[in-house]
Amino acid sequence: MSSTETPEQDSSPTPRRRMSREERQRQLLDVAWQLVREDGTDGLTLGRLAELAGVTKPVVYDHFTTRPGLLAALYQEFDARQTALMDAALQTSEPTLASKAMVIASSYVDCVLLQGREIPGVIAALTSSPELEKIKREYEAIFMDKCRNALLPFAGTGDIAPASLRAMLGAAEALSHAAATGEITPVQAQDELFATIVAMVERSAHVGGLDA
Repeated sequence: MSSTETPEQDSSPTPRRRMSREERQRQLLDVAWQLVREDGTDGLTLGRLAELAGVTKPVVYDHFTTRPGLLAALYQEFDARQTALMDAALQTSEPTLASKAMVIASSYVDCVLLQGREIPGVIAALTSSPELEKIKREYEAIFMDKCRNALLPFAGTGDIAPASLRAMLGAAEALSHAAATGEITPVQAQDELFATIVAMVERSAHVGGLDA
């Protein structure tokens, strides 16, 4: 070979790095959220997810097993994000009813808006089977207990009844959904939920005072 000649370049492509199981799970969940956003939960199937993610069906089945398993994973991810957001805000909030109530209201609405319009559909889909409904109820109980512990110091000698907490959660879901679909603004949703929470605690304190 003359001094002006160069070796022929290797034209073979660089081998693609194999994803770890955690990385693959993250990719599949991201694609699943995108699918729900574009087609709704009715369009969410393991086969469709595999197609959009560019993997074989057995890969998706290995991660989620069933469609309910995939829906549960999406809801659990949403709940973990919501919990982290609220926990961080509660730790730095002022020790007043107004501050705690605003943290709960803003954290709930903000997390739904952060996830987008798809989360109301996922929440609704969780009622499609006893298995999914049980998962939803378990996470709801954890959320309501967290709210109760944050608000109880402002209820005087009273308690905050489970029925009141359930009503608060129903309001939170409805207002967040309305904000996510543009029916009301995020500020309106937060303000209304804030007022609902404050009224709930003040009513509990009044009832506790009457019973004392």
